[in-house]
Amino acid sequence: MEITSYPPGTPCWVDLTTADPGSASEFYAELFGWTVHDSGPDAGNYRICQRNGKPIAGIGPQDEPGHGPTSWTTYVSTVDADAAADAIQRNGGRVHLNPMDVFDAGRMAVCSDPTGAVVAVWQPNQHPGSTVVNEPGTPCWHELATREPDRATEFYRAVFGWEVAPQAVDGTEYRLLRLGGHEIGGMIGIDENWPAEVPAHWLVYFAVPDTDRAIGDATRLGGTVLVGPVDIEPGRFAVVQDPSGAAFGVIHLNPAG
Repeated sequence: MEITSYPPGTPCWVDLTTADPGSASEFYAELFGWTVHDSGPDAGNYRICQRNGKPIAGIGPQDEPGHGPTSWTTYVSTVDADAAADAIQRNGGRVHLNPMDVFDAGRMAVCSDPTGAVVAVWQPNQHPGSTVVNEPGTPCWHELATREPDRATEFYRAVFGWEVAPQAVDGTEYRLLRLGGHEIGGMIGIDENWPAEVPAHWLVYFAVPDTDRAIGDATRLGGTVLVGPVDIEPGRFAVVQDPSGAAFGVIHLNPAG
């Protein structure tokens, strides 16, 4: 089913910022079966990644190659990007890119929460976000890793109205993020088992038909497996790093029920 709108406060889009969008496009096109279209110089050569003709994700160049992280960013839908950016600042976050119009597609701002994780907001106009999710080659989960989960919980509740439901996953406390009774993401605490240099961050997971095959393909294409594969109740997942250093998750989702 094609998604035409997202409830405010729901993750709705993901994009990759990288110094080499061309090579990244080839990597993800081969890995996920995407077709990647360059929007042209007027749009900063931002690339729209499609699967079966439906927009799934974006790939954009760094403003200055070599400056800033190579990373995936999660966008949260909002009715008012300016008000969302103000709320983020009032609640201890930062605004890195002030609200701006993206032609007639929508209005966006890039921010970070008080624990340092980058998150963007998207006020849709003609572009609602990813028009397909939870299917192979499309986003299916968004996960915040932070050293201050209590502080992050307060922030996201205040800004987006998210509720948090703690649960144990393999002995580790995991927090499900909910909006209107629906699960929209998760939160995990960064503890002493994580490398000290890992910052707070959002991680996007893409659904795949076969996790082991996906990480084999990613490795063949120049990527690196960071975690897994691991079996959990929702499915079998792994965390992978693409050739440019951006981390993302892949998961084969178990059938519902």
